[in-house]
Amino acid sequence: MSSRYEIEIKSLLGDEQNAERLRQALLKNNKDAFVSKYRQLNHYFTGGNLLEFSKRIMSVLPASRHEAFSNIVSNGKNISVRTRDTDGRIILVIKASIDDTTSSNGISRMEFEHEMDMTLDELDRLLLSAGFEYQAKWSREREEYVHDGVNISIDKNAGYGYLAEFEKVITSATEAEKAKNELRSLMGTFGAEELAQDRLERMFAYYNANWREYYGTENTFIVE
Repeated sequence: MSSRYEIEIKSLLGDEQNAERLRQALLKNNKDAFVSKYRQLNHYFTGGNLLEFSKRIMSVLPASRHEAFSNIVSNGKNISVRTRDTDGRIILVIKASIDDTTSSNGISRMEFEHEMDMTLDELDRLLLSAGFEYQAKWSREREEYVHDGVNISIDKNAGYGYLAEFEKVITSATEAEKAKNELRSLMGTFGAEELAQDRLERMFAYYNANWREYYGTENTFIVE
């Protein structure tokens, strides 16, 4: 299976009014742009022993996914491991950067996802048993749209408030710069301002330090 690369740029919408403005702009261009809406829990992990986790997870991953898993673990930089519950679907997610941004929030990333036949707690325990620790737990409501081959989501995040993500999936790292430019052009069309990486990192750090005040709530904060 070929590698999957995720090129993603975020825009901080803040409040419901700005989210609705983007929502209406998307539907004005294409009444069939809306794809789905769901609730999601994301648990981020830090530390741990990837080799030990690899031994544990390979026994429950189908053979067809072993190569993709090994590729991202062996070749990715700044690997970010997380577990996800999307309306009851439990997913193992691993992201790794392919540029100078981070794997947690960066623009260009390798990505591995696989739906697991276990509960979120059971998957978490596999990671915890390999020495990983919780970095933070996140909760959000997500609306998904598609426009000209670009995946666009409008998220209502605990902590951040409303956030839009513009994402293009590619199969070769050499296409990354072209994809970034296409996303920025599309964002300009919709009047969505790119969230600067340094501010995003400050927001991420603040949430990680205070996530228990926000997880599962509608509480928000502002970090400039």
